[in-house]
Amino acid sequence: MMLVTLGLLVSFLSFLYTIAPSIRKFVAGGVCRTNVQLPGKVVVITGANTGIGKETARELARRGARVYIACRDVLKGESAASEIRADTKNSQVLVRKLDLSDTKSIRAFAEGFLAEEKQLHILINNAGVMMCTYSKTADGFETHLGVNHLGHFLLTHLLLERLKESAPARVVNLSSVLHHIGKISFHDLQGEKYYSRLFAYCHSKLANVLFTRQLAKRLQGTGVTTYAVHPGIVTSELTRHSFLLCLLWQLFSPFIKSAREGAQTSLHCALAEGLEPLSGKYFSDCKRGWVSPRARNNKTAEHLWKVSCELLGIQWE
Repeated sequence: MMLVTLGLLVSFLSFLYTIAPSIRKFVAGGVCRTNVQLPGKVVVITGANTGIGKETARELARRGARVYIACRDVLKGESAASEIRADTKNSQVLVRKLDLSDTKSIRAFAEGFLAEEKQLHILINNAGVMMCTYSKTADGFETHLGVNHLGHFLLTHLLLERLKESAPARVVNLSSVLHHIGKISFHDLQGEKYYSRLFAYCHSKLANVLFTRQLAKRLQGTGVTTYAVHPGIVTSELTRHSFLLCLLWQLFSPFIKSAREGAQTSLHCALAEGLEPLSGKYFSDCKRGWVSPRARNNKTAEHLWKVSCELLGIQWE
């Protein structure tokens, strides 16, 4: 019986891998098709030293933008920038230190950038952590909330006036389809009463969608628009904190998006013409996606905004 079961399993896997190219074509999803060029434009991408962010930076550099790779590991960032400069023949790919788990680092990055650049046309909040064991940032925030939401919330706040001055400009926030199982529990926002590595990630991704929704409302009439993005299931370093996910990603790698494919929706939201009326919306595979009822709750979005400001000690009206 065991031999029969094993044989069936082997046959199924063989069949699966035989049709892998067809599945891969389907999984690859949408493609950013705009030919927009970016000479003279300035872009900041967080976490662009690897994965989706790196491929996003590569394509924007190829289109002529001045690209800032904002990342915690400057050595990895310099390696990525060197590769992108050689590939795109664009020397304007720069690396600056940014640790989203430390508000002092975020403020230092913003201060340095604003002193260096008089314009900012595209901000892509790409960096993130996933399924970390319970830990806190330098400021005492639960890591998923602190890095994925609060870090980018503060960064956007600090750079927003420069975006407005450079309008038309865009803010792209990377979220996930897993926001559908996320929940904002204000009585336990930091996960001190109950903590699950998976759910902590999902909650932070819901926060990204709610932040995008509320930000869009506040940006009406400024020329700055914002979009939330689900990149798809992508081969990246995001799974590094989970042995099981790393194993699954290896096993099913023929059916998972490459980093380049995962970058397409970010690029679409950063570049595609005519997206302005859809500011605040959620995109997947380069088209508008469906969000959970919790992600459409304006009261939750407003309260999360207020609480985020209080936690960060900022005023953002």
